[in-house]
Amino acid sequence: MKQCFTVVMLVAMLLGSIGAASAREPHQVRAPSIAGVFDYYVLALSWSPTFCLTHQNDTQCSGKGYGFVLHGLWPQYAKGGWPKSCSPKVALTAAEREKGLTLFPTRKLLEHEWSKHGTCSGLGAMGYLEASDKAIGTVKIPAQLQPLSSSTYLEAEEIARLFRQSNPDIDSNGIAVICSGPQLSEVRVCMSKDLAFTECGKGVKTQCRAGEIRVPPVR
Repeated sequence: MKQCFTVVMLVAMLLGSIGAASAREPHQVRAPSIAGVFDYYVLALSWSPTFCLTHQNDTQCSGKGYGFVLHGLWPQYAKGGWPKSCSPKVALTAAEREKGLTLFPTRKLLEHEWSKHGTCSGLGAMGYLEASDKAIGTVKIPAQLQPLSSSTYLEAEEIARLFRQSNPDIDSNGIAVICSGPQLSEVRVCMSKDLAFTECGKGVKTQCRAGEIRVPPVR
């Protein structure tokens, strides 16, 4: 009987400790993505020549001479992460597609960005495209980073500094430079929901190696 009582007590203590741990550490469930529910935008500007090094058959890589192109305008959470593919998922109309193709380099990219990111803006397709247009118009590309005829080499911080010189209102923590291996891939500029420059939230930061990186010439 004494042994049975001891076993019962041990089981009770174990169950109690499990219950206490569950109370202390509730299961984390990510909230569903809801259109319009986010904190700020990231305007992602892709350096097309780097993209074309590995996507030579893409439409934008057919000798059009692109430098920076619109990758997307991405709703973000200040604490990190982002909503994606929000309902309702509505296809672009012909008029919206026509507008989008004045902003994005390819139809494929336009469709992808609207489906994954634009639907979460809460603006509707045309509103999202107009916001993207305004965001692009707000950011001035530095003269040193206009389409290049030969490779140049700059440190990531120098690229960020050139953008801040051309756009004095960009916060010191409001821009991130992204690399693909040793090459410049993107510049990401953080903007408020009304498309003013703002600080970036958690997780948006420069991702490049130390030292100089290559900025490939146009194709």
